[in-house]
Order: sequence, then structure tokens, then C-alpha cells
Amino acid sequence: MLHEIALTFVKGIGDITTKTLVSYCGSAEEVFSSSKKALEKIPGIGSKTAESIVNHTAFARAEEELKFIEKYKIQSFFYLDKQYPKRLKHCFDAPTMLYFKGKADLNNQKIVAVVGTRNATNYGRFFCDKLIEGLKHHGLIVASGLAYGIDIAAHKAALNLGIATVGVLGHGLDRLYPALHRPVAEKMLANGGLLTEFPSQTNPDRQNFPKRNRIIAGMADAVIVVEATRNGGALITAEIANSYNRDVFAVPGRVDDEFSDGCNFLIKTNRAHLLTKSEDLEYIMGWLDGLLIKKRIEPELLLNLSAEDKLIVDTIKKHESIAIDDLQLKLNMTQSKLAMALLNLEMQSVIISLPGKVYRLN
Repeated sequence: MLHEIALTFVKGIGDITTKTLVSYCGSAEEVFSSSKKALEKIPGIGSKTAESIVNHTAFARAEEELKFIEKYKIQSFFYLDKQYPKRLKHCFDAPTMLYFKGKADLNNQKIVAVVGTRNATNYGRFFCDKLIEGLKHHGLIVASGLAYGIDIAAHKAALNLGIATVGVLGHGLDRLYPALHRPVAEKMLANGGLLTEFPSQTNPDRQNFPKRNRIIAGMADAVIVVEATRNGGALITAEIANSYNRDVFAVPGRVDDEFSDGCNFLIKTNRAHLLTKSEDLEYIMGWLDGLLIKKRIEPELLLNLSAEDKLIVDTIKKHESIAIDDLQLKLNMTQSKLAMALLNLEMQSVIISLPGKVYRLN
């Protein structure tokens, strides 16, 4: 691992250039074994960068970092390692190295990222609690940035429900920012963990957080923006997630609320799916398998339906899905009356509305 870590300390090369070097040379060790002349033939590698590599000036710092991670039992993942987050690995600018302390499987079957403003309202915190509670049965991991506001609300909600949660940091694992969140971070180590691309001795400098955001976006299946201003960091995460072809969700808010302006903007410009409850995410992500669908309709709920509603449900039940016009013909009901009844059934989670005014049982 020494050569892999050393690559990250070579001045003048970033994640993309590092991967180019390894691709041409075959391994991190071979990069350092190559001559300056051979390195200069690699696209994007100039004389200055080649000189930095052959001088091996990064090895002293890499040895220091290796001692640190061994002492504190920190896992290190090179981008070619099997344990490296597979979702993130497919992002063109993914970090060369990751450092992780914790117990979570970063290749868990389902991972969602929850991000938002540092000035979370009661509405935002309440939504985090309800959303994560609604997703608990999926055995997912909740990822966020351990920042004030929505981030820490998401981590706390996950911990309270026994859900694994991972905090992605903008600094090394020898410190914690903000310090106020240390008690939460320590609990996360037992069921989740802390992840960063930054080696020890790295401060939480401003320029580190956009880089941190790309890890949050890249390691998740879906990114959820709960509350955000138009120019907040959460929107940067959403934009990165869209560039990675991740599903982005945003929670709508009042049109005059500063901390919902970013979410409303994402929805209005088709940059995010509208999210009002956990079932919205499950539907868009295709997480509603047959077993789950059967569990959703409680027998007690069906018993409390009116005779008219039961007739509608029985008619829909005979079909995998049915358009409102076909349903109207079969039931001989006025369109306005049927529409009102369907809305009522949808609000009770008995049926689901599909695109094109098509309905099926939930």
C-alpha cells in the first residue's frame, strides 16, 4: 500500500492523472520504477511531473501516513481494490485513495445520501426522521457529510433507528469538524463509519468540501436534498450526482422559504424528482418488490373502505394496471366522481398513480 499512498503525495498530479499513470505502467509500484523518459511519453505527463515521480519525494510522507493508519486501525482503499466503493469507482474523477474507519460495507446493496442546509428547520429535521424511518426495512446505509443542519439530522435519525450511517469528511481522520459532532461520530463508528480521501494532518479547509461532496454523490444510489438555498453546497452535490447519472430527489417547501428555494429550483428545472414520502423514492428506484407491495395494503384498511371504493379497488385488482378512462367505462361513473375517489384511495396508499393517469394497487 506504500506505493499507492505515495502516489497521492506526488505534486502536480490529481486523481485522473494518477489513474492514467497506473493504466499505462500497470501498477503504482511500476509508476515509481519507470524512468523519467518513459513517464514523459504518457499523455498528460510533462517533464516537471515526471521529475517529481522519479525523485520519490513523496515516500517519506507516505510512510508516515502508513504508520498512522496502522496505529489507528484505519482501512485504506486504492481505487483498484475490491473493497473500494464500486459505485464511486465508476466516476471519472473518483479519489485515488480512501481512508475509512468503521464497520459499514461501502458496497452495501442500497445506499442513499441525505444532504441539505446547515440551517435546518423543524420541518427539515422532521422529514429526515420520517423518511429514514420509512426506508429502514431496506437494510440501507445513509450517507451524509456530518455537517450542521440536515446532515447531522440524517445521521442522528439513522442511529436512532439502528441504521448504518457513514459520514464523509473534508479533512483527515486525525481530527473532526465540527468538534460538536464528535459524540455522534463516535457512535457512527460502531454502526457505520467515517470516510475521507484526505490523509492525516489535513485541515477542514473550504476547498475540501466540494471534493467531499463528489464522494457523497458518487457512493450513493440516490441523493436526497431535504432543505437547501439556491447557492448552497447541497445543490453542488445534486449537480454532481446528476453528472454521475444518480437519481436526485428534492423535498418541496414553501415558495417564500429561503431554505426550500434550492429544492424547489431543482424540482422546477427537472434536476430532481419531487419527494414527499419514502414511498416516492421506493417507487422511482424500483425498490417496491412483490412482497413489499402485498404488505402495504392492510386488511383493516380495506375493511374500512366504502362500497364504492371497494368496487374501484376490486376492478383495479383484476388488472396489473388500468387507465382512468378504461376504469370509468367499466364502473360507469362520472369522471369527476371517479377522480375524487381515486385521489382518496391514493392518499390512503391503497393504490398508486402511474404516469399517463394509470393506476395499480399499492
